[in-house]
Amino acid sequence: QVQAAESGGGSVQAGGSLRLSCAVSGRTVGYCMGWFRQVPGKEGEAVAAIYTRGPSTYYSDSVRGRFIISRDSASSTLYLQMNSLKPDDTGMYYCAADPRIRDFVSGRYCATVLASRDYWGQGTQVTVSS
Repeated sequence: QVQAAESGGGSVQAGGSLRLSCAVSGRTVGYCMGWFRQVPGKEGEAVAAIYTRGPSTYYSDSVRGRFIISRDSASSTLYLQMNSLKPDDTGMYYCAADPRIRDFVSGRYCATVLASRDYWGQGTQVTVSS
């Protein structure tokens, strides 16, 4: 089992920046990690994912060029740097970590693996006002 604890959410005006952090722990932590976003009434969306052994990253079309996913292996912390924020970025952001060891996969593949809520933390709210 993997535990993920998010922090860093908050309220910001459009055009601003936020950095989300996620402390990942567990007996076995795989190499697929990512961030999902959910708004009420919609399915969760994979925002960014990373295969840390690559590294290989994935970004959704809506955030590519504005968000950066990274991981500090020394502290087992996953980050999401969010720049040029838009009101459409508003939502609950969840950190996800895969407990399985997978070899030679891509960031995009990691995004599909992490879609199960079993891998998500409790979430942190991000609100972007216009």
